[in-house]
Amino acid sequence: MPKEKYLKLGDMLLKEGVITPQQLKKALDIQAKEGGRLGEILIKMGAAKEEEVVSILGKQLGIPYFSLGTGMLKPAADQGLEELIPRDFAIKNLVLPLSRVLKSLTCAMYDPLDLVLIDNLRKLTGCEINPVIATRADIIKAIEEFYGKQTFLKQAVEATYEVAPAIEEAIELAEGQLSLDALIARAEEAPVVKLTDLIIRQAINERASDIHIEPFKDRISLRYRIDGKLYEIPPPAKHLHLPIISRIKILAKLDIAEKRLPQDGAFFVKLEDRVIDIRVSTIPTIYGEKVVLRLLDKSSVVLDLNQLGFETHQLEQIRKCINMPYGLILLTGPTGSGKTTTLYSILNEIKDPTKNIITIEDPVEYRLEGINQVQVKPEIGLTFATALRSFLRQDPDVMLVGEIRDMETAEICIRSALTGHLVFSTLHTNDAPSAINRLIDIGVHSYLITPSLLMVVAQRLLRKLCPDCKEAYEPDPEQLGGIKLNAELIYRPKGCSKCSQVGYKGRLCVAEVMVVTDKIREAITKHATYQEIKELCISEGMQTLYRSALRKVESGITSLEEALNVTMEIGG
Repeated sequence: MPKEKYLKLGDMLLKEGVITPQQLKKALDIQAKEGGRLGEILIKMGAAKEEEVVSILGKQLGIPYFSLGTGMLKPAADQGLEELIPRDFAIKNLVLPLSRVLKSLTCAMYDPLDLVLIDNLRKLTGCEINPVIATRADIIKAIEEFYGKQTFLKQAVEATYEVAPAIEEAIELAEGQLSLDALIARAEEAPVVKLTDLIIRQAINERASDIHIEPFKDRISLRYRIDGKLYEIPPPAKHLHLPIISRIKILAKLDIAEKRLPQDGAFFVKLEDRVIDIRVSTIPTIYGEKVVLRLLDKSSVVLDLNQLGFETHQLEQIRKCINMPYGLILLTGPTGSGKTTTLYSILNEIKDPTKNIITIEDPVEYRLEGINQVQVKPEIGLTFATALRSFLRQDPDVMLVGEIRDMETAEICIRSALTGHLVFSTLHTNDAPSAINRLIDIGVHSYLITPSLLMVVAQRLLRKLCPDCKEAYEPDPEQLGGIKLNAELIYRPKGCSKCSQVGYKGRLCVAEVMVVTDKIREAITKHATYQEIKELCISEGMQTLYRSALRKVESGITSLEEALNVTMEIGG
């Protein structure tokens, strides 16, 4: 904190209504007796918050005030700032480099009038220093976040260079002589183990759902999927590709020698009190094996229909159908649209000691208490169809089939629904009405669909705006392009430290719920077209995916751009 003009700072705090004259007098008395800085005394007294004092101090000095909450304490990427000012120096002096333009370096400082520190920074960096002011707490947090992320993987990658010659030798042996013992030994070298562990740990910390490790001609690509979007992460060196893939294969109990065929496996990791289920998939590419790790954090999944994002009237329709004694209920949407989570939430809601619930899945993603779950194993003949035939001898009340892929599975599901069972399954279609056409394309007769099908739910996942930094604005008519919104102000992403400057945090589903009414059954019997069925569904009260997404925009939950990116092509 600067050491002069205390009275002026006090006057400004009084003028802004931050403190009272009595508080200022008391602080000045303490300062006269014990010394110290007026701002710090007021903060210790509880008369003012640190951010209030620092903000007004910035006005007094004519120096910009930066805060963590606004995202302004975000150092520029790819400028080598972490090397320009080392971490230890930053922590010791409470200074954070933010950006560099030619020979001018902008730094956040707790005490921007510390001329000795500014002179030391000038000598250390070779740049002229442009100071901005920030609170001690914000600078400490920003330093931890910036230097932590910059060095997290970097240290592990650098450590692997110590064993690089040995690793490359092992690769040559493995490729030339298939000396797998040597390759396994190198894959379990401490630096490679540490790097692989850190890649997984960082993905978990960043709330990633998938890790993509892809080989190219001269480099490796490392990407995390966060809230449905892929983000590039600084990758390891090219020569580390084979050891990392081998390490992952060892963990997932895959064949380390097989590089020509796709493989699937799984393993668990424990991080503090969380158990993460990791599914591994490898495919051979022209430059080597690509691996994708899917992270299933069971502690972060809320299996509650009320929390998924359905509208109130949609929940009423869903609850009415899932409590029927028999019939077929379908969920549709592309891979990664949240169908499995919705199905598990439904089972979690309707499970009861009086009901026998059996599932057949590929794979079983979450284990549910009180429900019999079966994993598909095609290699031994355990398919959806064969399992379903056995299920009917198990006296079930409710059956869940992971996916309807062929005529045989579809027919057994429908016949089960017609013989007193409640059946849930999924289809890959763009919207709810097209599920009927899909069943007919598979080979199911319309006279079987009409008495069995209760409801079709189509859904997508939308990114939610970060509640800490989203900003309201009045949309331009050109931006709307004829879209009618029942809100004068909507929200857009801004970016802050809490959402890693993305502007979005978390996802929720948008859906269209098609309840099969008598009119819709009549249309199916008459072989109505997709468009005719869709128009009939809308006239019967179905809210389309498009309209459902716009409702989330009007509520300030997501942005217009996100809603249009996910649902515009489906129409409305």
